[in-house]
Amino acid sequence: MSFPCIEAGRKFRPDLHLPFLIGQQRFGWIRAADAGVLARWPEVFELPGAAVRLAPALDSVEKRSAALEPVCRALAESGHVRGWRDERYTIRNSFTEPPLALIERAAARFFGTLTFGVHANGIVSGADGAPRLWIARRSLSKAIDPGLFDNVVGGGIGWGYGIGETLVKECWEESGIDDAHAAAATPGRTIQILAEIPEGVQCEQLFVRDLPLPADFNPAGQDGEVSEHRLVGIDEALELIAAAQMTVDASLVTLDWLLRSGRIDPALPELAGIDALFSTPAV
Repeated sequence: MSFPCIEAGRKFRPDLHLPFLIGQQRFGWIRAADAGVLARWPEVFELPGAAVRLAPALDSVEKRSAALEPVCRALAESGHVRGWRDERYTIRNSFTEPPLALIERAAARFFGTLTFGVHANGIVSGADGAPRLWIARRSLSKAIDPGLFDNVVGGGIGWGYGIGETLVKECWEESGIDDAHAAAATPGRTIQILAEIPEGVQCEQLFVRDLPLPADFNPAGQDGEVSEHRLVGIDEALELIAAAQMTVDASLVTLDWLLRSGRIDPALPELAGIDALFSTPAV
């Protein structure tokens, strides 16, 4: 058994990308093959060859955000940005920093900017002492990873939302988990993904939460983004991860819990390299 999510979560070749700069600091990665399309907006981008730099005249959050908004819409019309969400994400290099700009969520992967999400392992303690996990299959209408299995709860953190607020919101929308149960979630580790994906670059921090659920709980999606829920044992979860039938994000979140809870041996050769994806959360 192998776990392709480990390689997929850190498969990134800098030589195929250009750094996206604001001032002298990098805030993203743009595929070199895609960077030329930005020449349409010389008032927004400088393209010196080795990088893409936001124009220095855009010297405030408001100016940068206003300049990037029509660019993102044009990129969506040309097919360079997929799955428009009408949701604003930040451009910043850590969760605790103020944003330098706000952009459409779907465009974050074109620019390779750092995004944030929170996922929860829905854990049920069986009568036999063996824990099980609630997982959710993504709707076939989803723009990203349609039909793959996900954690029982998982969602991106938009501007203006904290980790806890997002978790509560996603708990209800995706699985019908009420606020009281959502409040029982406890922190796991933080997962850092830097990966080449069809939409561009996924540079993302995922905050892991462990969510105990009652034995008689039955999840029910409220927003149409989940096509089914399934209660699985550890062996079945590992099989889904090994077969890449679970998203990379959800696979890593599940493996984090399995490792922290001692359910799998961290010395397994199949887990080589996974520690590079984990860190202790700072928030």
